[in-house]
Amino acid sequence: MTDKPTVAEAWSAVMGDVQAVKKGDRNKQQGFDFRGIDSVMNAVGPVLRKHGVTVLPEAQDIITSSYNTKSGTTMYSAVVKVRFTVYGPAGDHFSGCTYGEASDAGDKAVSKAHSVAYRTFLLQGLTIPTDEPDPDAESHQRAAEPKPGPAVLALGNAVVNRGLSAPQKQEFRAKLAERGLPQSAKNMSEDEAVLAQGVLDELFPVVPA
Repeated sequence: MTDKPTVAEAWSAVMGDVQAVKKGDRNKQQGFDFRGIDSVMNAVGPVLRKHGVTVLPEAQDIITSSYNTKSGTTMYSAVVKVRFTVYGPAGDHFSGCTYGEASDAGDKAVSKAHSVAYRTFLLQGLTIPTDEPDPDAESHQRAAEPKPGPAVLALGNAVVNRGLSAPQKQEFRAKLAERGLPQSAKNMSEDEAVLAQGVLDELFPVVPA
């Protein structure tokens, strides 16, 4: 029989000692204050050690991509899903998952996203107030998807009505790509659909009944 507190009791004690984390960091480019990972860890880390609590990460998933900024800089983006396991002084544990997203012009997007996930886990897991805007404070409506024009609709119907085989569809798409046209009608403008209709008629003309 151990007299050490359970992980739930130790975690509750950490919650009691960490009441708030001030916004001690400043985003100079966009002009707002925020709580960086170091600020959160400086506030939470000593208290975790005080109560014998250890938090270990385990990456679950990662999605990476790249994009260009208006100034032409290539940025690398990462979204990570991380499971954090919290161990108490008695050796028992619990776990939870959070996501982190970040971008970087070099090779630090993944590590930044990992830090965001850890910060989120600590803030939410310890119920630390953030003074962030409530998600319900803002709302928006999605713009209606633009309806395809008559030329695009006509092209789609023409392809269906001619009953093209899989090899014929592949030949049609290859010819569209050769002409610099999108390979799907839904991605075409009206003018492109008219040109694509000409390609279709050229390859597979309608035979009079």
